[in-house]
Amino acid sequence: MDAEVLARIQFAFTIAFHYIYPPLSIGLGLLLVVFEGMYLKTGNKLYEEITRFWIKIFALIFGIGVATGIIMEFEFGTNWATYSKYVGDIFGSALAAEGIFAFALEAGFLGILIFGWNRVGPKIHFFSAIMVFLGSLFSAIWIVVANSWQQTPAGFHIVGEGINARAEITDFRAMVFNPSSADRLIHVWIGAFLAGAFLVLSVNAWYILKKRHLDIAKPSFKIALVVATIFSLLQLVAGSRSADGVAKNQPAKLAAMEGHYDSSSKADMYVLGFVNNKEQKTTGIKIPGGLSFLVHGNFNEPIKGLNAFKEDERPKQVNAIFQVYHLMIGIGTLLIILTLYACIQWTRKKLFDQKWLLVIFAWSVLLPQAANQAGWFTAEMGRQPWVVYGLLKTSDALSKTVKANQVVFSLILFIIVYALLFVLFLYLLNKKIQHGPGDHGEREEIEEGSKRNNPVLQQQS
Repeated sequence: MDAEVLARIQFAFTIAFHYIYPPLSIGLGLLLVVFEGMYLKTGNKLYEEITRFWIKIFALIFGIGVATGIIMEFEFGTNWATYSKYVGDIFGSALAAEGIFAFALEAGFLGILIFGWNRVGPKIHFFSAIMVFLGSLFSAIWIVVANSWQQTPAGFHIVGEGINARAEITDFRAMVFNPSSADRLIHVWIGAFLAGAFLVLSVNAWYILKKRHLDIAKPSFKIALVVATIFSLLQLVAGSRSADGVAKNQPAKLAAMEGHYDSSSKADMYVLGFVNNKEQKTTGIKIPGGLSFLVHGNFNEPIKGLNAFKEDERPKQVNAIFQVYHLMIGIGTLLIILTLYACIQWTRKKLFDQKWLLVIFAWSVLLPQAANQAGWFTAEMGRQPWVVYGLLKTSDALSKTVKANQVVFSLILFIIVYALLFVLFLYLLNKKIQHGPGDHGEREEIEEGSKRNNPVLQQQS
């Protein structure tokens, strides 16, 4: 393999591994706000115990996420120096904004969230939970804005020529609100909420199956199920809006997502299938004219196909894009079916009586993660061969001095380090889950602290 392919593999590996953790922290942050809000409203110490437990999990996820994210910034300088020079004014502004407006906010209040129990009042502690959650949301904003600018550049001009060319911001607002940023951000946020909700569902489903901590597992499961149901349905709308944006701004990516080549014909929408890029043929289970209908409202309206683009200006790995895109769609559909069925069983008071359903939920934590990864692979592979759509090709963005053997060596090191981090993460996560929401002594401390700080409990006692 040449240096470009290896550098792409290395960056894909590091960002895919890192992206396990930010969605979990964003989604879990939302549920922490809900859990602690329930405690303040009801005065029920069990909600405080639930919050304490998930704060420990949140802190672990946050720490690993920070550690795995640092590497990517170094890769911009080592492997992608030309890219860094070209987009530094824009990408650097977004990363700086993330550090100032997001990470500082999140990290600043995280200490209060973790160590502030019985040291600050319950309202201040609840406020810190909100600030940590907002910090994680703001962090996603700037990362998605930076990535979306690469998909749909706006608010800039090019200074210099050839190797010295670089993009400079002329309109910061236009750069932030580029044509794809809002739709993609909502899509990413909802994916993160689902990741957090299904983590809570998974752990509590396991507790219920093992008949452990039932006093907190069942209410936690129900709250997470409500969140999961709402956002799995909203993701259907958000995903559709994001696809509309792709149809408008990146037609080559849309054509690759559905394996559509002929611009003079209608475009089918596939449920399952396979793309033979050499023969330019797609086979599988399809809705004839389905994509044409979604884009134009007409089953027979032609859609611009891959053959309308120059061969060196359209994605090459069409089948891979097709498969990961349909994997994302399939998982999203499955989450809707699963959550709605669980809600129906809840209304029938049979939610916790079906072991097979709880087993599915115990493993369901993997589903949003797979969908989030598939979504990012669709976005990034579908943009190829451009690293900045229509402006800078990936082959031109590589550092001119980087050698293939150097990338291989660093890739092997990253694999080893990340594997060790992942094993450590799973070990610590399993240890916390096995321990559960607290021993007897911790419950007594919670009860004492709750009575001292919560007016509702003071009145009750």
